[in-house]
Amino acid sequence: MGGRTLERSAVVTPAAGPGGAYKAVIVGTGFSGLGMAIGLKKAGVHDFVILEKAGEVGGTWRENTYPGCACDIMSLLYSFSFEPKSDWSRMFPRQRELLAYIKGIVDKYDLAQHIRFETEVTGAEYDDATDTWQVTVAGAGAAPGEVVRGRALAAGMGPLHQPSIPDLPGLASFQGTTFHSAEWNHDYDLAGKRVAVIGTGASAIQFVPQIAKRVGSLTLFQRTPPWIMPKPDRRVTGVEKALFRRVPGVQRGYRNAIYLLQESFVLGFKNPRLLKAASGIAQAHLKRQVPDPELRAKLTPDYTMGCKRTLVSSDYYPALTRDNVELTTAGIAEVREHSIVARDGTEYPVDAIIFGTGFHVTDAFEHAHIVGRHGLRIQDAWKDGIQAHLGVTVAGFPNLFLLLGPNSGLGHNSMIFIIEAQVRYVLQCLRMLDERGAGRIAVRESVQDRFNRWVQDRSAGAVWVAGGCTSWYLDENGVNRAAWPASTVNYWLRTRRLDPADFQVGGAPAVIPAGTAAAAGTGE
Repeated sequence: MGGRTLERSAVVTPAAGPGGAYKAVIVGTGFSGLGMAIGLKKAGVHDFVILEKAGEVGGTWRENTYPGCACDIMSLLYSFSFEPKSDWSRMFPRQRELLAYIKGIVDKYDLAQHIRFETEVTGAEYDDATDTWQVTVAGAGAAPGEVVRGRALAAGMGPLHQPSIPDLPGLASFQGTTFHSAEWNHDYDLAGKRVAVIGTGASAIQFVPQIAKRVGSLTLFQRTPPWIMPKPDRRVTGVEKALFRRVPGVQRGYRNAIYLLQESFVLGFKNPRLLKAASGIAQAHLKRQVPDPELRAKLTPDYTMGCKRTLVSSDYYPALTRDNVELTTAGIAEVREHSIVARDGTEYPVDAIIFGTGFHVTDAFEHAHIVGRHGLRIQDAWKDGIQAHLGVTVAGFPNLFLLLGPNSGLGHNSMIFIIEAQVRYVLQCLRMLDERGAGRIAVRESVQDRFNRWVQDRSAGAVWVAGGCTSWYLDENGVNRAAWPASTVNYWLRTRRLDPADFQVGGAPAVIPAGTAAAAGTGE
C-alpha cells in the first residue's frame, strides 16, 4: 500500500447505493487473496471485492517470470488442499503451470466477477464513525480520488512482493541495463552480453543456470553462499496421474507424505544437531558437482543449515563451473558507467546488472498509509518492530486481517498450509461479528503482546537467530519478525478455534444495503 493520504473530498464508491460498503475488501489475487475469496464464498458471503494492481491474477506467479522460475515445494503440496490437481506435469511446478492453476481456480469459483483489475491500493483508513475501512485506490481501473469502503479489510499482498535493490555507490551512473529478477526485462537480449548477477538467493539459483548458457560472460557477486540440497525433480508419470484421478486417497497420501517429510525439518530449528544428516547430503552434493576445491570453498556456507531458507537445485553448481562464469566473494566497492569494481580492486566490465537480491519483508510497511482506530498509524503501532497476533490481527486496527503477516512465514514447508489456516481464522472473526451484531473486532493488545513474547522466547536459540547468518527472517536489530518459530501443526492448532476472550468486540454493523452481491465486482 502506498503513501497517498485519504482526502476528505475523495469520491467514495459503495458496493451498491449511497452509504453502501462491501462486507469485505480483499487486496491481491495471489494464493492468499483468492484463498480468502473462496473461503468467503463457501461461507455464503458474496458481497466482497478483490482489488488487484495488475491486469491479471497470479500474485508471485504473475510477477516472477525470470528464466527457470519454479516453486521449491513439490506441486502436490503447493496447492490448495480442497482443490487438488491430478495432472501436474512435474514434481516441482514451474511458473507457467502454477499461474495456470491459479487462473483455473478463478474460473472454477467464479471469482472474476469480484475482481477489479488495474486498481492499486494506495492507502487505507479506519472510519471510527461507521466502523468501516476506507480504501484509497488508483490506476486505470479506478476513478480519480476513488475510495472503496469495506466492513473488513483482508490484505493478501504476501510478504515477498516489493523487490529490494541495494544502494550501491555509483549505481545511478551505470549506463547499461539493470533489472530485478522479479521485474525481468524480457525485451533485453542477453545473448553474448557481459552480465553481472548480484545475489545468490532462491531466484538467482534458478535463473543463473538458464542465462549462463546464453551470455558471453557472467560474473556472480556472492555475499553469503546458500545451503543447497539436490532437487529431486522429475516428470509425474502417466501411471501416477491415472492413480490420482481414479483411486481415491492416493493423491492425498502423496501430499501427506511430502508434508511430513518437509515438516520433519522443523525439529532441527531448535536442535541444529538434528540437521547434520541433511547438511551432510548438501555437502556431498556440493563436492560431487564442484570438483575445484577453491570454488567449492567459496560455495561452502559458514553458518548452520536452516539459518537461511535451504534451497534446492541440481543445476546451479554445474553452471558455476562453466568457463564463462566467475564467482566473486570480494564484495562490491562501486558501480561505474560500464563496470563494477570489487572491494579487492578487480574491475569487471558489464553490459547488464541483474539483481537477485530478494524483497523487503520486515520493512515492507515502512511507507504504507494504513491508519487504524483513533488515527493510529501502522508505523506508530510498529515503532518497536512489526508484530501481529498469529500473524493475522493487529491491536488498534479493527477488522484488518493480514494474510501471511508477521511471524507466519515458513522456511521448511508450504505456505498454502498457513494461508488456509489463516482464512479459517478470519472467517471465525467475521462470524463472531455477525453473531453478536457488532461492527468491529480487534485483538486485545495484551493478547498480542503475550503472543509475541512467546514468538521471541521460541526464537531464542533457534537456528535463524543463533545460526550465524543474516536473513529476511530478522529485522535490523536481529529480531525474528517473519518466521513461524514452531511446527505448522502448532499453527493449525492455534488458529483452529478462535478464543472470543482474545478480542474486543463492539460497535454496530455498517449499513450494507441488500442485494449488493450482484455489484460486488463492479464497484458501481
